[in-house]
Amino acid sequence: MPFFPLAVRRPTAGSVLAAVKGNRLFTAVLVAGVVLRVLTMLGFRGVLWFNDSYDFVRIADDPFPHPLRPSGYGIFLWTLKPFHSLALITALQHAAIVGLAAAGYRMLVRDFDVRRAWAAVAVAPLLLDAYQLELEHLLLSDTLFTVLALGAMLVLAKPGATGWRRAALVGTLLGVAAVTRTVGVPLFLIAVVYLVVRRTRWPAYAALAVTFALPVGAYATWYQQEHGRFGMTGVDGIFLWGRTAAFADCDAHTPPADLASLCPHGPKDDRPASSHQIWEEGSPTGWANGGAFDPDTNARAQRFAFWAIRNQPLDYVKVASYDFFVRTFAWHRSRYPTVGTEARYHFPTKPTARKPNLPVYGGGTRRTVVYEYSHGTGRTHIVEPYAGFLRDYQERVSVPGTALGLVLLAGAAGMVWRRARARTGLFWSSAVMLLAIPPATVDFDYRYLLPALPFACFAAAAAWGRRVPSGRSKAPPKETPDGKEHQPATTP
Repeated sequence: MPFFPLAVRRPTAGSVLAAVKGNRLFTAVLVAGVVLRVLTMLGFRGVLWFNDSYDFVRIADDPFPHPLRPSGYGIFLWTLKPFHSLALITALQHAAIVGLAAAGYRMLVRDFDVRRAWAAVAVAPLLLDAYQLELEHLLLSDTLFTVLALGAMLVLAKPGATGWRRAALVGTLLGVAAVTRTVGVPLFLIAVVYLVVRRTRWPAYAALAVTFALPVGAYATWYQQEHGRFGMTGVDGIFLWGRTAAFADCDAHTPPADLASLCPHGPKDDRPASSHQIWEEGSPTGWANGGAFDPDTNARAQRFAFWAIRNQPLDYVKVASYDFFVRTFAWHRSRYPTVGTEARYHFPTKPTARKPNLPVYGGGTRRTVVYEYSHGTGRTHIVEPYAGFLRDYQERVSVPGTALGLVLLAGAAGMVWRRARARTGLFWSSAVMLLAIPPATVDFDYRYLLPALPFACFAAAAAWGRRVPSGRSKAPPKETPDGKEHQPATTP
């Protein structure tokens, strides 16, 4: 039976029909995903804006290493600047996720020997989740990061010996993902562990390391030339300070004199969310719109954070654990970290208040940087009835955090009771890493869940959705170190 998509050749009407018949569930999910994205483009003309969006547009106008966030996504926008089209960005982001879902389904069925129904269910969240749709329409780095990171792990998990060429491709994708979002850096370590488990030869390790280090090292060198520090951003200490600002108690524990000014305001029970304390007016960090944190403030903030963790280790574990286990896997969403931030993840009823005269780091205001990029105002035009349909759809179709938790448990169980452990572990550990790092180092945010979701789904499908050939024992095929899967002997 042919599977979808077909091999690269000129399709005929008969071959297309056969592919659809052999993959009915996936075809239905794929068509629905495409239709939903067309409706999104029709209902919300242009892009949806987030506070970070203007920094990325400023980078795209004249690329530079931004001190608050990596510039990888801004450079991606810069490559599209000659078109002066915000709609083109969202169209490409939507198309990239559809393509990723199709490629993922193809690999699950053909390369990972997963049953078609399981494979279709595994990619369904990418195609149908309403928050995923909305995130793709936001001018944010998450969609590009998802494509790069998941694409890298799919290539790495492909059966067969991992030669240096494949490892080089994986390293390049992970390196570019890391300069798009720094949470991608630990994925490199997961890839190395996977190669160790597979007992790969040394040229693959070398190729992976070199191709990962090239984009990351080049970016860090660029950052050093501009800001005097070899690194990706200048806010690692600031973000960790924000994490500890949720619990740091300067009354019970006296900080060093030079760090006392960084004590959070107010009693612990009345403080805003960790991340919000960084950016709020009058923050101890001294934040101001259009500015950056100087190296001394970042270094002091990091020292304060380490001081708070040393003095209150259980409070740190409690805060990080609550965000990971409770907020991440809750059935219902809360308005966290702020009402305004969480609202940005819903399809709006009116254009977002953009505050066009706010200064942007690097020069200009929100209005001027958007005009330079798009030759227009960048205002989102909301068109009914398409927008109304999507708002209703978002109220009904999404993957709750509890469901994500159950999928992760299924993947974990698969590593215990199934034999395809290496591949399942690759996807599962990537999902857990993407979910755990933000609560441990910065704060919880709902948009951080979505890049982890397909990893969790692929782990569960790889573990439990495997086909068992007729006439063979029900024992699952064994995955050997070279990535090939050997079926058990036929039963008498």
